[in-house]
Amino acid sequence: MTKRITYLDNAATTPVRPEVLEAMLPYLGKEAFGNPSSAHRFGRAARAGLEEAKRAVAGAVGAEPNQVVFTSGGTEADNLAIIGAALAAKGRGGPFRVAVSATEHKAGLAAAHAVKHLGGDEIILPVTASGQVDAEALAKALEHGVAIVSVMWVNNEIGTVQPVADLATRCREAGVLFHSDAVQAFGKVPVSLRDVDCTLLTISGHKIGAPKGVGALIVRDRKAVEAIIHGGGQQFGIRPGTENVPGIIGLGVAARLAAEEQQSLATRLHELRDELERRLVAIVPDAVINGWQGKRAPHISNVSIPGTDSEALLMHLDLAGIACSSGSACSTGAVEPSHVLTAMGVPRELGVAALRFSFGKDSTLEDVEAVSAALPKIVEKVRSLSAVLHR
Repeated sequence: MTKRITYLDNAATTPVRPEVLEAMLPYLGKEAFGNPSSAHRFGRAARAGLEEAKRAVAGAVGAEPNQVVFTSGGTEADNLAIIGAALAAKGRGGPFRVAVSATEHKAGLAAAHAVKHLGGDEIILPVTASGQVDAEALAKALEHGVAIVSVMWVNNEIGTVQPVADLATRCREAGVLFHSDAVQAFGKVPVSLRDVDCTLLTISGHKIGAPKGVGALIVRDRKAVEAIIHGGGQQFGIRPGTENVPGIIGLGVAARLAAEEQQSLATRLHELRDELERRLVAIVPDAVINGWQGKRAPHISNVSIPGTDSEALLMHLDLAGIACSSGSACSTGAVEPSHVLTAMGVPRELGVAALRFSFGKDSTLEDVEAVSAALPKIVEKVRSLSAVLHR
């Protein structure tokens, strides 16, 4: 009998949905394989599919179809938003400076660092113990003058939900662009640009059942960003290059389904996450739920288990058929805590002992039961080994 695998790493990636794969197949075969910039029937078929996907993505996030710019994923979209906005501001004689939160995805932080390497400046906004952006620090950054403020809608490691509507309003009142990376938010919490006044929004396909290698940046003002890739002028010249039509078709279907199912999925995942945390704390009474103080998305739980390290826990969980992750980074043989937990003020000994469990559409109570059944022996074993190593 094949051993059941418990997959609780949906914040990292999700399997392609059957509906998505079915929609993509004609664009991978001979039916609609053409270049969407070509005038013949094969090109027109590809173009028609691409335009339909634009409408689907726009409808799912409360935008207009002509505001959807397809990218190779969330990382490229974040770079286009942050670096592109800084370059556009510089070209207008504005501040060549960006502000991002200290708990951004590495894509956002690296884009801010790139602006600095290009001769600009970056401001890293500190966060509270719950992971919320420090309001006073944001006010100072806006007074100092920045081209753009970028804050993740939902954090990918701890699930903190930022008050993006308020942040966007404050930026607009200061005459500053606001960008939000909604990669972990879309499909898990309500995401609508009808309610949030941000100019730029990032989503990614492989977090919602579409394939890897496709995402989108919603650009509500084309003057807000300057292209960082240069080529044939596709997509208004904001992101040139022949479009990944099959991936875009998949993203369109996945986005529509994610928006339709968001509320019911969130309710179910919230119950699963809370049940997992209840059981974990019962099994390991000194376990710490990171970010519990603030509002969290329903699909992510980040738990520190004192007296262990995440890499050892992950290895033993994998052997037990359980897939999850950590935010720690292994460098020169030493495990280091994630930048997110460090920014929140989590002590190092808890930071290196953190696990992230993330639920998805296919997650069930059986997954929670598998973790709670396997974890007691795993924690005992890892703690025993750690005690021996640190004598």
